[in-house]
Amino acid sequence: MSSLRSVLLSQRAVCSLPLQLERQFSLLRVGSGVPSTTATANSSRTPSETRRSSTFGGADNGSLTGSNEISSVGDVLAITGFERGGGALDGVTTSLDGTATSTLTGYARPVPASPSYFSRQPNFNDSFLRLQTLFRKYGHLPLVPAEQVERVAWRSLRDYRHNSGEEIKAPQYNKCIAIVKHLNKIHPTLKPAGLADALNEFKREVNPFDNVAKQLTIDRFGRAVGVGRRKTSVARAWVVEGTGEMQVNGKSLSEMFGRVHDRESATWALRATNRMDKYNVWALAEGGGTTGQAEALTLAVAKALVAHEPALKTALRKAGCIARDPRMVERKKHGHVKARKMPAWVKR
Repeated sequence: MSSLRSVLLSQRAVCSLPLQLERQFSLLRVGSGVPSTTATANSSRTPSETRRSSTFGGADNGSLTGSNEISSVGDVLAITGFERGGGALDGVTTSLDGTATSTLTGYARPVPASPSYFSRQPNFNDSFLRLQTLFRKYGHLPLVPAEQVERVAWRSLRDYRHNSGEEIKAPQYNKCIAIVKHLNKIHPTLKPAGLADALNEFKREVNPFDNVAKQLTIDRFGRAVGVGRRKTSVARAWVVEGTGEMQVNGKSLSEMFGRVHDRESATWALRATNRMDKYNVWALAEGGGTTGQAEALTLAVAKALVAHEPALKTALRKAGCIARDPRMVERKKHGHVKARKMPAWVKR
């Protein structure tokens, strides 16, 4: 019952505000020397009404002089700073000289910075609307042929979700990427200034197409250097035109590799291209075992051979000498003898 009474009293106070402003307006006119038709009515105010009107900075507290004229209730609202917002009345009582006398507290409601603030995915919606606006404005511009467009790595749906923190659906993101790809095909000489900023939001931070393999060259001594890796082994091979001699760590193949399979692996790049008697190889191998060093040597010799004869790259790729073998040794597990081997089970 007490809460209902307080609500009714607050509503009554808000509803009586126009009457208070009218009385205040009459007082201001009287204090400023302007004739007022309500002066007689204001002279019969009760003490409570007098106190209520004095809080608005009117003539009772001497904030106005005879040189200041008030012509409407709107001037009173401008002086007192009243405005309706958030379901309550907020304002600061201010005199004409700019000094604040009192403050009426109320509810403040900040305006959202984005129209999509109350949507499920505001950041993506803002980006999508911006792209649609750009597409309507510049979608008619001439495009570059597909084979001449700069290769760009766009963000995946998973990456965009992680960066934005929003759960975006796949169909929505596909529509967005389709617009992005179309705008990216616009001729570079006709692209507007703000288009690049809108597209950069959907580009990956690192473009894998920019990682171009370094071309091997031949030094002034006629040598080409290749580096190969296999498991934990690393091999470096210097290949020069010669008679087919080969040394690894200053040793011959028979001394370096006891197994025939390892010897064939070390010379496989030369055997696959029939170049065994046309090049000399001097190599350094370290790390891992003999099998890993022999297969690392295969990749190193193949890379150096391509530097001498680039046309052999296709044949070496078919022979499996160009691509690095990414397989590594599987780790040993707890309770196992090795990576997969289990101890013999004995019934006790």
